Amino acid sequence: MAEGKENQEKQPQTPPFQLNWSNLLWFFVFWLLLSLFFRSMAPPPSSDLPYTEFKELAGRQRIQEVVIQGNRITGVLETADSTDAEGPMAEAGRRSFTSRVPDFADPGLLPLLEENRVKVTVRSAEQSTFVTIMVSLLPWVLIIGFFIYFNRKLRERFGGDGMGGGPFGFGKSKAKRYSKSKTDVTMADVAGLDNAKKELEEIIAFLKEPGKFQKLGGKLPRGLLLAGPPGSGKTLLARATAGEAAVPFFSISGSEFIEMFVGVGAARVRDMFANAKKDAPSIIFIDEIDAVGRVRGTGLGGGHDEREQTLNQILSEMDGFSHHEAVVIMAATNRPDVLDPALVRPGRFDRQIYLDAPMKEARAKILGIHTRKMPLADDVNLDDVARRTVGFSGADLENLANEAALLAARENKDKIGDQEFDRAIDKVMLGLEREELINENDRKIVAYHEAGHALMAMLLPGADPLKKVSIIPRARALGATQQLPGEDRHNWSRTDLLNRLGILMGGRVAEKIVFNDITTGGADDLKKATDLARRMISRLGMSEQFGPAIFPPGEEHPFLGREITQERNFSDHTAQQIDNEIVKLVKEMEGKAHDLLSAGRDKLEAVAEALLERETLSGAEVEEILAKVEKAGKKRGGGRRKKKTEVGE
Repeated sequence: MAEGKENQEKQPQTPPFQLNWSNLLWFFVFWLLLSLFFRSMAPPPSSDLPYTEFKELAGRQRIQEVVIQGNRITGVLETADSTDAEGPMAEAGRRSFTSRVPDFADPGLLPLLEENRVKVTVRSAEQSTFVTIMVSLLPWVLIIGFFIYFNRKLRERFGGDGMGGGPFGFGKSKAKRYSKSKTDVTMADVAGLDNAKKELEEIIAFLKEPGKFQKLGGKLPRGLLLAGPPGSGKTLLARATAGEAAVPFFSISGSEFIEMFVGVGAARVRDMFANAKKDAPSIIFIDEIDAVGRVRGTGLGGGHDEREQTLNQILSEMDGFSHHEAVVIMAATNRPDVLDPALVRPGRFDRQIYLDAPMKEARAKILGIHTRKMPLADDVNLDDVARRTVGFSGADLENLANEAALLAARENKDKIGDQEFDRAIDKVMLGLEREELINENDRKIVAYHEAGHALMAMLLPGADPLKKVSIIPRARALGATQQLPGEDRHNWSRTDLLNRLGILMGGRVAEKIVFNDITTGGADDLKKATDLARRMISRLGMSEQFGPAIFPPGEEHPFLGREITQERNFSDHTAQQIDNEIVKLVKEMEGKAHDLLSAGRDKLEAVAEALLERETLSGAEVEEILAKVEKAGKKRGGGRRKKKTEVGE
């Protein structure tokens, strides 16, 4: 009972109904003005008694009294019998009527009425001055009232105190404000990124207890820049910082500052910073800051460009902060190289944190966070899934978990198994399976092509272990060969890269050996092999001819096209030598692949036949096939040696 009482007390109570007298008064005024307006604009009522008949009845003394107001005549006439009367006057033999006087003057009307003793009452047709003024001002009152009401609604929608808002609040900041209660993301929701978390602990401690640092003369960093590839968790880390510090969080994208109106971006910057100072301690988070923070002086508009004016206002506002104002500016970008130097100098963005792709342990933790509400089968090992997702960002891993859940739901399963995660990895990395079928000839070519890749991965010493080989068409690929590195690596030797070249050339070489022809299926392999060879020679110093010298193509300009600005810092003769070295290196590995596959032709045939039969082979299945081929080859070799010995004897 006590628990039930506590639950009842915790439940939110519906607030009592309160009458808003201000809105009721405005509604009454609006209704009054509207009724007066329509009353004045209403057409005069139609007459039920023609003017000639009215004069005739007046001459016959059938009219008792009339009221003349402008051109309108109303009155009461006596009917000849009761059948002519209608309404409540029928019993008395009278009825009311309405008629209209012609616009031209009729001088004989009044004498006629006086002669027949008709009581005449004349009323003015002009409206009162108050009604006239109200009717004339009504359209303007409605327009101004609508303007004020709409402007107030916009202010309520975007927040702010009206400073710099301009008409309809265009200059109001569009930053979304998250209060302490709404910012429920904490560092516990962020897996990995341990170094970034340590950097942010100081910021969180300062926002929680600013006096502790201020009494020692400590100064809060002005700004903190989060840089990293897309999906690495920059926005999540900023929200977690606000959640840990329990302070208001203002979030806005850099593109939301810019509008078609000149000066709006700068006004929004001023308004956002003003709101943040009022709610201090607080955090301002600007996502994709490179939208407004790119290098100045390169746009077509020069110093008057709207984007540059917005950037200038941001720089000015950051300089205007006092060190005792507990407002932290956090920004995120995946292009820190294009930011203006004035933005990233000390005193503005004092700290820069670079977020890399998560390592294996961090990927396992991220998967644990994204799958904590998902029913997982017993065969799911998140460490193994993390090992198979090298290079995945946090957003990729979230998408992977969601795809696995969708695949399990599609098959009406109660739990998500390892098979769903395996299929989800293929879907994320290789794309959807293609429904159209390929003919048997193309299917056979693809089988030998992928068998060539797989066999080279098995034969080259030091190559990453083979995970899977498949001839199921996906997206733009007719087949795929996957290798699974044993661990995350940051450093690659020349031997590792040469092995990579040999595996890339294995598919094309297998086609040439078996069919004595080549197809277009290896176009993507050739592109990757050529790019890798070019990096090895011109950027990594792995050429025997050039040695440690490197020849980068030049820096790319952040605004103009790549092809326009790729300047070469070497001569045309050196460029020709680089091209020759690239061709030489690729051909060398092609020759090595040809030697290995030719010597293992029986193994190539066996793997290709198994692919045609089963379409997908795991690395263990390929090893088993190669072991059987080697065992059969030893038996044949032993038989031939025995037969030769008998002949010799």
